[in-house]
Amino acid sequence: MAHEFKLPELGENIETGDVAKVLVSPGDVLKKDQPVLELETDKAVVEIPSTVSGKVKELRVQKGDQITIGQVILTLEDEGEEVKEEVPAEKTEPKAEETHKILEKEAAAEESKQPTPEIPSIEASTQGGAKREMAPAPETETLAPVPATPSVRRLARELGVDIYQVPGSGPGGRISVDDVKHYVRDLVSQRRAAPAPEAVSPAAPSLPLPPFEKWGAVEREPMSKVRRKTAEQMLQAWTIPHVTQHDQADITQLEQDRKRFAKRVEQAGGKLTLTAIALKVVAAALKVFPRFNTSVDLSTKVLVYKQYYHIGVAVDTAYGLLVPVIREVDQKNITQLAAELTGLGEKARSRKLSPEEMAGGTFTITNLGGLGGTHFTPIIHWPEVAILGISRAKMAPLYVEGEFQPRLLLPLSLSYDHRVIDGADAVRFLRWIAEALEDPLLLSLEG
Repeated sequence: MAHEFKLPELGENIETGDVAKVLVSPGDVLKKDQPVLELETDKAVVEIPSTVSGKVKELRVQKGDQITIGQVILTLEDEGEEVKEEVPAEKTEPKAEETHKILEKEAAAEESKQPTPEIPSIEASTQGGAKREMAPAPETETLAPVPATPSVRRLARELGVDIYQVPGSGPGGRISVDDVKHYVRDLVSQRRAAPAPEAVSPAAPSLPLPPFEKWGAVEREPMSKVRRKTAEQMLQAWTIPHVTQHDQADITQLEQDRKRFAKRVEQAGGKLTLTAIALKVVAAALKVFPRFNTSVDLSTKVLVYKQYYHIGVAVDTAYGLLVPVIREVDQKNITQLAAELTGLGEKARSRKLSPEEMAGGTFTITNLGGLGGTHFTPIIHWPEVAILGISRAKMAPLYVEGEFQPRLLLPLSLSYDHRVIDGADAVRFLRWIAEALEDPLLLSLEG
């Protein structure tokens, strides 16, 4: 009997992906943890390792396919050994009970936000857009024995789940504790996603394009996964009332110091760029002006103040704009930040970033100085409330102490959410950043 390997969970809020490359063929001997395929998610390409071992009998996907969690990727001949996560639950009852408690807490937390205090029905879930195929339950008189252990059936009963509706991932459709867990999570996510169409309904409708072929030859190219996700995020960002404040910093002395310490930082594995320095400055500024490190929850009319400082850095790649996140910026020195920024930049350009490395940011920096230009209006990365843009520094005459002197001036552009941040606060925040770049001692005095 053949064993099936299905697409596992990829991370929070990731349900689907496009097959970028298949790494195995029928007849190959597959080992556990061996990469099976490369999957393009919203903004990353990740390798999917196998949880089974054996000889590949049949491939169920090919390059370009869009697949979802739980979908069969391949089958293996009988010698393939699948990881049976339900075994510990069979032998040790407390583990099944522990899983039950976790699921109850998850369901309770979600239900507390919803008007209906119980798990949605199968009919309601289907209307919300099910991610898994859920076949209708058989009639009572034709019910066959369920391929599940007593502890799994008991967990399903306690959670109010029809065991016949749960897709089994084990051999012969055997249902495990994790299968019940995934099924419940699907129902909860469907309920959470159900109001989404109403939320985006105010957006402008998608109008049909004119017949361009009428006037000449055209070529049509499908949008990549990255470009589609970027379009979705821009639509969301368009609902934010943006205002952009411009300023400039005299970085003449800072540039001299940057060149002086560049070799030391390079020996540590990084590049001492203005972006690396700006990371440290911005983290200090966010502590002085905490409202710039918030998110707004319009459903509850609450501002969420984050007590951590994870800053995203926009990276231009051949595949589109990616934003890896550097965590705990306030707890790292500039040398550490430069090394981490260099590594994440290389991973972004080679499409090796994981979804986790692009999540959890509280503020974003985008530096277009390498391309030129002066000021620009960066778009806020929702659910953040501000973003700092950096342009190319240029030498210009500046009136200092009664005379004009050649100084290196760095253009700065701060876009902010005017629902949360007032103009005067934006000016103060950006001026503080400019002064910290001009005189790093300010970081020690106030940062």
